[in-house]
This record gives sequence, C-alpha cells and structure tokens, in this order.
Amino acid sequence: MITYLIIDDEPIAHDVIKGYCDVLPNMQFLQHCYDALEALEYLQTNPVDLIFLDLNMPKLKGFDFLKTLQNPQKVIVTTAYKEFALEGYELNIIDYLLKPFSFERFLKAMNKAIQLKTNSSSKATPENEDANSIFFYSDKKHIQVQIPDILFIEAAGNYCKVVLKDSNLLIREKISNVLEMLSTQTFLQVHKSFIISKAHIQAIEGNRIRTKDHIIPIGKLYKSNVLDLL
Repeated sequence: MITYLIIDDEPIAHDVIKGYCDVLPNMQFLQHCYDALEALEYLQTNPVDLIFLDLNMPKLKGFDFLKTLQNPQKVIVTTAYKEFALEGYELNIIDYLLKPFSFERFLKAMNKAIQLKTNSSSKATPENEDANSIFFYSDKKHIQVQIPDILFIEAAGNYCKVVLKDSNLLIREKISNVLEMLSTQTFLQVHKSFIISKAHIQAIEGNRIRTKDHIIPIGKLYKSNVLDLL
C-alpha cells in the first residue's frame, strides 16, 4: 500500500490527481493540503509514503518546502512550469509532471514510485507483494502485470514486446523508457533490443542467454553487464 498526500493550491488539481489514484490498486489517500505550511503541520504527526507537490503556491514555494524536510518523502512534482525540472531532479524527486498531464504520463510516474517502494523493502511482506507489479498500456487498456511473470522485453522500433510466462503484450514504448520503469535489481539490459529478468535466466552460453523457450542475444556493449552476474 502507498499512502499519499496532495499539496496544491488549485482544487481542480486535487480532483485530477485523486481521480487518477482512485483507478490504481493499493493507493491510500491521506490528506488534501492547499499550501505547504498546511502540509508541514500534517507531516509532523503523520507518516506519508508519497507526496504530489505543486511548485507555485502562496506562502511557501514547492521546492522551498521540500528543502525544509529533514527526511524527505518520495515526491512527484505536478506543475505548469517546465523550467524548474532540473532543480527538481537535483532534489531527487521521482518524476516531474507538466500540467495538464494525461493518465498515461501519470502512470509512468506511478510505476517509478511503485518500484521504489518495492525496492526499499528489505524482505517480502503481503504489502510489498501487492506492490510487485507494473502497469502497461496495451490494446487501449491499462493492464497490471506481476513483475515475476515478465521473462524479457524486446524492442521493436517505437514499440516493445513484453514476453510473459503465459502471454505477450505489445506496448507503445521505447525500450529506454521501459528500462526506466523497471528495477535494476530485477532486470538487466543485455542487448540494445533486449531487457531480461535475472530470475528467469536459465543458462548463459557464449553470447546467448536461454530463458524458458527463448534464446536472447548478448550485445557487445552489454557483455560486461552479464559477466557481473557470474
């Protein structure tokens, strides 16, 4: 379960973000805050996993608020101002969403947050087992996929084929974007066109990897990544 807080001085922004979150499983809404000072007061007594943070707010700006936190929560910035993106990433935010943002773009940010939540857990519990999934947009719908079911991802131009234990998905994403969604603890890029699940590697033979009924090539530029597994 991911608990979250919305900090924005525009009520319509709260409606959009909460509406998007309501579609996703394992999201628990905690509080609407309409300025950063209200949020600071709330955070003094309430633990939160994730903050949706606007930047241009009265009293205290978004990044100034973020700098006051001793142990910052995970933050997704939601703003109409793209010129502050670099500063945001220097403050280690998860993602920077430019208003108005689509549900598809929001989902990319949430996939990053879900992976960070999963990776931060030192042992498996019912809670992080629920978080051990990712959403892909395929065939005009958002499909939740369990991470352990993914064998590998194969690039095909501006598309990728996600090969699962029992089925395949075709998604309109570049392989570089898919790699950003996935944990490097679990997945490894072994070729410019292939990302593979480490758990499903059955054998490494020369410049090839066998996984279930598939043979994956190892690219020259990625061979060192594979050798690090041995």
